Amino acid sequence: MKKRVLGLVGPTASGKTALSLLAAERLGGDILCMDSMQIYRGMDIGTAKPTKEEQARAPHHLHSFLDPDETFSVSQYAQKAREVIERVDVPILVGGTGMYLQSLSLPMDYGAVGGDESIRKKYHAIVDAQGPEALHDLLKKVDPLSAQKLHPNDVRRVVRALEVYDLTGVPLSSQKMPEPEDAPYDFQLYAIDLPRNMLYDRVERRVDDMMARGLLEEVRRLKDSGLSPDAQSMQGLGYKELWPVLTGETSLSDAVSLLKLRTRHYAKRQLTWFKRDERIQWLPWSPGKDLEPLVEIICASWNKREI
Repeated sequence: MKKRVLGLVGPTASGKTALSLLAAERLGGDILCMDSMQIYRGMDIGTAKPTKEEQARAPHHLHSFLDPDETFSVSQYAQKAREVIERVDVPILVGGTGMYLQSLSLPMDYGAVGGDESIRKKYHAIVDAQGPEALHDLLKKVDPLSAQKLHPNDVRRVVRALEVYDLTGVPLSSQKMPEPEDAPYDFQLYAIDLPRNMLYDRVERRVDDMMARGLLEEVRRLKDSGLSPDAQSMQGLGYKELWPVLTGETSLSDAVSLLKLRTRHYAKRQLTWFKRDERIQWLPWSPGKDLEPLVEIICASWNKREI
């Protein structure tokens, strides 16, 4: 039997943290961060990281374990998250990074076709001698569907498609794509369904609150620590918009306006991503209303499936 995993996903500023704390307290669950920016130390305000008081209400995992100058991949996240999932009783994923959820939804052996350096060298030699078009022509012969999707200049992926064919004898386009039932866990996923105008209003209010709490000073501390603006962590919303304020390249008011705009766009992209996932149950809610009915739905379903 697959291990069950509860997930509270969806766009930024939709109320995931508050709902997750109530669910964790009711179910005795452990909260696992599923946010690609909350994993960094010293980045608390701009990432809307749960406060110390909130984290004291339930065990939290995968928050603040990386220095801001470190890089971190989706596959690394999947490995760390799976380690936590396997050792806690009620794992509750909380966040809006869709790629993180996708990585946990794939079979553990997905993408297990290895690599062969000699094969890659052979194909890179063809590119060096004859150009990327020649390599793309080779792919057309063995895997026309992949060739149709890949541009000749996307040498890395073209080489990988040829490598997979050489190693397996099966075109990459014919490799079996995983279905939801192939996932290693039994996911029970929920998202708060806010009217779009209310979500955007919450986004703007959150930005104002972050600024009032000292987001600019948080970015200043990171900059003064010697961190590069090109660091992976500094590509997060709030940090990349306010950095130019500190270098005199833009005004604070313009940066805040840009941050609100980009955060609204980000929330829209998150909605598009998660709406495609048919596993997610969307729970209608409006700001100011009690979250208790939503918690009741989640807990009743969890306990029913436990029987």
